[in-house]
Amino acid sequence: MKKLLYILSFLLNISVFAQNNAIFESANALYNEGKYAEAIDKYNAILDTKNHSAELYFNLGNAHYKLNHIAPSIYFYEKALKLAPNDADIENNLAFARNMTIDAIDVIPEAGLAKLLNNTANTFTYDGWSKISIAFVFCFVILFLIYYFAYTTLRKRLAFLGSLASLMFMCISLLFAFHKFNLDKRDRPAIVFAKESIIKSAPNNRSEESFRLHEGTKVQILDTLNSWKKIKLQDGKMGWIPTEDLKAL
Repeated sequence: MKKLLYILSFLLNISVFAQNNAIFESANALYNEGKYAEAIDKYNAILDTKNHSAELYFNLGNAHYKLNHIAPSIYFYEKALKLAPNDADIENNLAFARNMTIDAIDVIPEAGLAKLLNNTANTFTYDGWSKISIAFVFCFVILFLIYYFAYTTLRKRLAFLGSLASLMFMCISLLFAFHKFNLDKRDRPAIVFAKESIIKSAPNNRSEESFRLHEGTKVQILDTLNSWKKIKLQDGKMGWIPTEDLKAL
């Protein structure tokens, strides 16, 4: 019975994939014809089946950009960039979309050591750093065995030094893995979707206005309280925004 269910599930997945592929091609055709709204509907139909890809998000961003939908275009470009980091086409189109935003926010530069650590940690994903650590564990074991069974003094010394180096690099890669995990855990970006949103000093409408944000601005979510989100900008400003005014990435 279980085998039958697995087979049916497999066949269903193939059917959904084939159907989504046909919808994707149809959406691309509509986009090329300049029917951007219809293309968006097709792309969203694929998202409704819980299928995601950098190419799908990228095309959605392009379609919204053509319609001057600032917030959705930036949102989908950001989503695409998460799945395909350092993709030049996505980064270029995202830069064009950001040029349409109103808010000019200065970025506070990171300190030298913190910037170096963060840039190094962001070189690989958390899983990537974990795999590197495992690779150094294997190197340590192999070199230690060579040291144990070697007969000559030179081989023993080289194997011993190599095993120590592997152990040291394993510890370093583990530290970067945990640092990357913490960076990802703290990274909770969102895009403002409201045309204009009044940012409050406290999570209620009676509190003072701190500043205003406009659609397309990227923020970091720090906390949630009822129907309010506490956000932080790249320039360090913080405040509370209604939950319905932004969309988390």
